[in-house]
Amino acid sequence: MFLCILLKDAQKVCVCECISVFSVSFNVFIILIVSDIVHENLKMGSDGESDQASGTSSDEVQSPTGVCLRNRVHRRISMEDLNKRLSLPADIRIPDGYLEKLQLSSPPFDQPLSRRSRRASLSEIGFGKLETYIKLDKLGEGTYATVFKGRSKLTDNLVALKEIRLEHEEGAPCTAIREVSLLKDLKHANIVTLHDIVHTDKSLTLVFEYLDKDLKQYMDDCGNIMSMHNVKVFLFQILRGLSYCHKRKVLHRDLKPQNLLINEKGELKLADFGLARAKSVPTKTYSNEVVTLWYRPPDVLLGSSEYSTQIDMWGVGCIFYEMAAGRPLFPGSTVEDELHLIFRLLGTPTEENWPGISSIEEFKSYNFPKYKPQPIINHAPRLDSEGIELLLSFLKYESKKRISAEEAMKHSYFRQLGTSVHTLPEIISIFTLKEVQLQRDPGYRNSSYPESVPVLLLSSGAFQNQ
Repeated sequence: MFLCILLKDAQKVCVCECISVFSVSFNVFIILIVSDIVHENLKMGSDGESDQASGTSSDEVQSPTGVCLRNRVHRRISMEDLNKRLSLPADIRIPDGYLEKLQLSSPPFDQPLSRRSRRASLSEIGFGKLETYIKLDKLGEGTYATVFKGRSKLTDNLVALKEIRLEHEEGAPCTAIREVSLLKDLKHANIVTLHDIVHTDKSLTLVFEYLDKDLKQYMDDCGNIMSMHNVKVFLFQILRGLSYCHKRKVLHRDLKPQNLLINEKGELKLADFGLARAKSVPTKTYSNEVVTLWYRPPDVLLGSSEYSTQIDMWGVGCIFYEMAAGRPLFPGSTVEDELHLIFRLLGTPTEENWPGISSIEEFKSYNFPKYKPQPIINHAPRLDSEGIELLLSFLKYESKKRISAEEAMKHSYFRQLGTSVHTLPEIISIFTLKEVQLQRDPGYRNSSYPESVPVLLLSSGAFQNQ
């Protein structure tokens, strides 16, 4: 700002300086996030360092008389010590000689590790470095990002590498920054894990856990005839992940089968948080250009930009139906076509079931016929009465009347899963329970399939190979 005042006639210099400041700020943002990906709870001081890490030097202890005494007793550092200190994965491979080097240079393990030292330690191990990951296959490409299947040299596990191109003038896409800032704080068994971030001058690479396929590919593989038990297990996991997000005021805003990843165990995880948004108050105004058309609620289709967690719940209902019926519920080609499909099934809305609908200009301009609601059981005959009841509770016209993810998990439809699924820690999979197992899908084709492309890892709406 001061530079702009002093150089009134040098607008270009001012602009360049602003871009430079933004670039530096973005670099700092990425560095701070990288250090938080592998999380450690420390009591931090006002300077951003550990409270306990300041004061005396790392190899000194303060005596009761105020004299600094040299602490010469350093016990041998083990891999268990290191994993615990840095919250590392149990299967990580530490570079040769690293423990010996750490033994000589690190403060005693009974002292806290400063944030700066922690970042340096993670970097030395290999986090935040492109050479740590081996690219194997290109899985897909979008407007802003390319996704590769890769392997981590640290764990030898497969990973998904989402490589986002950084334009010199524009920097990182806002969707990438939003996805990183949200995912680093979302730790749940039903949310895809962000392992690492690699930032270079030309790209920002997000390193995710690798999962075998998405829900759309799963349904294709079983000929769109899923076991109704598996429908229930998958739906519960969707709700479990969403409930966790909504409790933290995070809206996903782009729920669809392609954005739900599934591994070989049947664990389902929410992914692609490029359109997700942290909300502060329920009435905050957001963009109405969110959620893929088929899974977009009617209030958003009609231009509403004031919404809360209920925007996700309509999409859950559409996905629930698609799993049970084997076909999309409202596969419209345009906004008007989408609304026609919704109204033909659920009936044209009235002031009784959607107060205020008659005053919405968009609704009046379409001049929809007066459709009567159809029995949903005729379209999803494999759903029992409890399933139909739950489905309709997702598909309410008035958004505030849609059932929440937390309430839906307690619905009697899930009684078969038992009570223990409700008391599991957030990071524990429901498949740790003996009573929760997948069944063979009746339409499953026993043959080899081409490797799935995790399109959900690409920025929403950017995938070109669908």
